[in-house]
Amino acid sequence: MTRRYFGTDGIRGRAGEHPITAEFAEKLGRAAARVLAGGTDRPVIAIGRDTRASGPMLEDALAAGITAAGGDVRLLGVLPTPGVAALVVEDGFSAGAVISASHNPAGDNGIKFFAGDGFKLPDETEARIEAELETHGDAKTTGTISKAPDATDRYIAHTLHSLPSGFSLQGMKIAVDCANGAASATTPAALHRLGADAHVFHAAPDGLNINLGCGSTEAQEIGRLVKETGAQVGLAHDGDADRLLLCDESGDPLDGDELLAMAGLDLLHRNELPHATIVATVMSNLGLDEAIEEAGGRVVRTAVGDRYVLEAMRAGGFILGGEQSGHIIFSRHGTTGDGLVSALQIFRLMAQSGQPLSKLRKVLRKYPQAQRALAVRSKPPLEELPGVQSAILAAEAAIAPRGRVLVRYSGTEPKLRVLLEGRDAATLEHHADLIAGAVKQAIGA
Repeated sequence: MTRRYFGTDGIRGRAGEHPITAEFAEKLGRAAARVLAGGTDRPVIAIGRDTRASGPMLEDALAAGITAAGGDVRLLGVLPTPGVAALVVEDGFSAGAVISASHNPAGDNGIKFFAGDGFKLPDETEARIEAELETHGDAKTTGTISKAPDATDRYIAHTLHSLPSGFSLQGMKIAVDCANGAASATTPAALHRLGADAHVFHAAPDGLNINLGCGSTEAQEIGRLVKETGAQVGLAHDGDADRLLLCDESGDPLDGDELLAMAGLDLLHRNELPHATIVATVMSNLGLDEAIEEAGGRVVRTAVGDRYVLEAMRAGGFILGGEQSGHIIFSRHGTTGDGLVSALQIFRLMAQSGQPLSKLRKVLRKYPQAQRALAVRSKPPLEELPGVQSAILAAEAAIAPRGRVLVRYSGTEPKLRVLLEGRDAATLEHHADLIAGAVKQAIGA
């Protein structure tokens, strides 16, 4: 079954343009209620959202569709994506929905779902929801809509349960960039409860400033804030707070590979890593494999997307996985990437080791990489573009035997992403430019 609307992280687009419209959201709510009912005539579906101006419109429409199909709705309000997943499990809801476009600009929005077990839907279930979009049928009764006013406090409590009893961040100065998004109320509160000296920025959402010059995709901003405040560490979220960016005390950013290496080696050394295995995507640096293998472990790789990381973790019984982008999954503490939980695990490591991030991060020796993100007007199969294929083959030959070339379309944006990795940075940059030039000539990037 193919999917027309769902991508790697739900349905995304410009708010007000198909499919991110009230009309479509209402139809989607009806379809999702029927598919995710779990054998009951009265499914209960929780809805959370980030701070975009279009969020309430889509929330109202999605809730209307769910109740029209006979389902009940629990409105969680503004809440990080992992908070929705956590409360779905804790309260035994049939499913959860999140209205967010993550790190995208304020004019975008999206809708994604969690099943009753707190995990993102498999491709097959999303395809079934799409197949139901044009199905009409009257429900025996309409559902109800109610609010969950304690959702924020309960999510904060959930994140704090990921730490040892009595753990404290007393005396740790942290610069916090909330991206004017869903974490604006939750992350500062959690850090303050732990006794941290948290200096909070970009936590005044107005519906239009989410991710605007801030957040996990703006590394220079959290680096600046670390230097400005003299913080020991900087923390930045994306709009829905399922990922994070950390900076060390010098303001230098760490990517998800460094976080995976630190967390994975810590678990290995404590004999708490099942099968001595972590999960990463094909985008992760080869240095991650070397670091884990030298300690007696291994790295399993998946396609890009935290949903595929989770699928591999569940299939193999693994407890740690993530993406270079900062989606880190500690499955003992949640069913999806959680920016706050991930940050707390690294802060625990800092506090217990007494070492700054600038030293802890050295466990990963990275291979040089060259990356390009090219805006494209269309996404024809790459194998149908001879010039691009020739450029890719030339790059692979140039960086062999210890290197790799990845060229793929983004699942959430109109972009083509290029990644080259190997020993010589100059060679990587040269061939990345050649591939980018071939793409621009072939499809007008």
